[in-house]
Amino acid sequence: MAEQVWWWPYAMILVAGWLATDVWRWLGVLLSGRLREDSELLLWVRSVATALVAGVISKLILFPAGALADAPVALRLAAAASGFAAFLVGGQRVVVGVLAAEVVLIGGWLLVGLG
Repeated sequence: MAEQVWWWPYAMILVAGWLATDVWRWLGVLLSGRLREDSELLLWVRSVATALVAGVISKLILFPAGALADAPVALRLAAAASGFAAFLVGGQRVVVGVLAAEVVLIGGWLLVGLG
């Protein structure tokens, strides 16, 4: 039986990771000049991306794992709502919404005594 090479799984992860991501990025760069921003394809892609982000956020709020699972659901909902409100009030800047949600979540966590 041949001895297994120790680096083979790492090389496979690198190659598979590159193929799964970089190929599509380069195709996007090459083809992006031909796409119109208001095209049906781009609207669909934007809708799918938005739905995926909404799904991940919903999963984090309703079915969290790890330390976030210790926070009450009301606190997680309040943090998400305050983050969204700050996003809208703050000129639709993502960083403003994320920071506001973190402040509410961490502050509430400390007040409840989880931290």
